Amino acid sequence: MRIPRSFSIVSLCFTLTACTGLLCLGCRDTINVLPAPAPVPTPTPTATPVPLNVIEFRVNGNPSLAKVRYSDPVDGLTLVTTILPYSISISTPQTTMFVSLDATPTSYPFSVNVPFMQVQIFANGSLFREANSSDFLLSTISVSGTWRK
Repeated sequence: MRIPRSFSIVSLCFTLTACTGLLCLGCRDTINVLPAPAPVPTPTPTATPVPLNVIEFRVNGNPSLAKVRYSDPVDGLTLVTTILPYSISISTPQTTMFVSLDATPTSYPFSVNVPFMQVQIFANGSLFREANSSDFLLSTISVSGTWRK
């Protein structure tokens, strides 16, 4: 039996195209192209927060009025005339500072039998300096010192 010439040419073309992948169904490798990975962000350096130190000035007692003078590195020297109790605090990143607190009673009420006045400096919640007075002489009491963390 003789195969027609046109059939052999067609089968030869089919074989060549199948092997080269031009007409192949399933004989060619499949390549999946994945998306490019997201770029890894470069970490930006963040400033480490500096812990703040809290200095608190307190004046307690039973005078009618008192002159209070305190000194700190944030506000400098401050003088106020106020009723008691008096309290003020400052926050600062400094780890060493000179602080002072003075108080002078200006008058006591007539009903006071035992006068009393106290000044205190607290640093980060702990008592740093303290002084008190219990006389009618209207004298100044003061505390001061260099606080170090």
